[in-house]
Amino acid sequence: MTGYFVELITLFAIVFVHELGHVITARGFGWTVREVKLLPFGGVAEVEEAGSLPSKEDAIVAIAGPLQNVWMGAVAWTFGQLGLWNVEWSDYVWRANVMIGLFNLLPILPLDGGKLMQAALSQTLAFHQTLVWAIRISLVLSIIMIGYAIVPVVYSGGMGIQFNLLTVGLFLFFTNWTAYRHIPFLFLRFLTNREMASSRSITKGAWALPIIVNKRHTVSAALRLFKRDSYHLVIVMEEQGRILAVLPEQRVVNGFLSDGKADRAVLDLFM
Repeated sequence: MTGYFVELITLFAIVFVHELGHVITARGFGWTVREVKLLPFGGVAEVEEAGSLPSKEDAIVAIAGPLQNVWMGAVAWTFGQLGLWNVEWSDYVWRANVMIGLFNLLPILPLDGGKLMQAALSQTLAFHQTLVWAIRISLVLSIIMIGYAIVPVVYSGGMGIQFNLLTVGLFLFFTNWTAYRHIPFLFLRFLTNREMASSRSITKGAWALPIIVNKRHTVSAALRLFKRDSYHLVIVMEEQGRILAVLPEQRVVNGFLSDGKADRAVLDLFM
C-alpha cells in the first residue's frame, strides 16, 4: 500500500534465510521440522519432538537464526563500502539484519532469545517450572513492549503510537497468554515424548538423577519434578527414611498416560 515493494520482499528474504539457519541446523540434529511460519520480524519453526530434545541442541538451533543475520549484514555493509551496492541500499539491508537479529534475541517466547532463556532455565528448574517461568517472563516483557509503544502518546507532546512495535508486542502477548493457558497440554506433550528421550539416555548410558518422594506424593507431583535433560529414578520413601520402592521414570510416565489418574499416589504404581 505504501509502495515499499522491494523493501518488503528484501525483508522477507532476510527472514527466510534467518529461518533457513534454524531448519538446516535442526535437520542436522535429526529433528523433524513440521512447519515454518514467516513473520515480518522473524519466524517460528515448529518441530515434532518439542520438549524432548536436549536443551543444548535447542540453544544451538535458536542461535543459528541470528547468526545468519550477522553474515548477511556484514556482506551488505561490505558491498556498500566497496561500491558494489548503493550506499543507501546497503545501509537499509545491514540495518534490517541488525534489527531482526537483535530483536529475535529478546528473551520473549517464541523468539530465539526466549528459546535460549528457556534452555537456560531448564538447567536448574524442572521442566514444568521452566514452562511456567519462561512464559511468565515473556508475558511481562511483552507488556513492557506494549507500554513502550504507547508511551509517546502520553509523554511526547502528542506523538503517535509506535504502531509496528505495538502490533508485535500484542502478537507476542497473546501468543504467550495462549501458551500459558495451554501449559497442561505442553507438559503432556513433554511426557508423551519422554519415552524417546529416556530410550536415548539408556542407549547412550547416562547418570540417573534420583527424585525422592514420600508415599503420599501424587503421580502429578512426581512428574512435575522431571527435568528436561535428565533421566530419573523415582525413589518412594517413608518419613523415617526407609525405601519403599524405586521406579524408573518410564513406569511413572506410562502409569499416568495409560489411565490419566494424576492424583493417585506414586506408590500405587508399584503395586
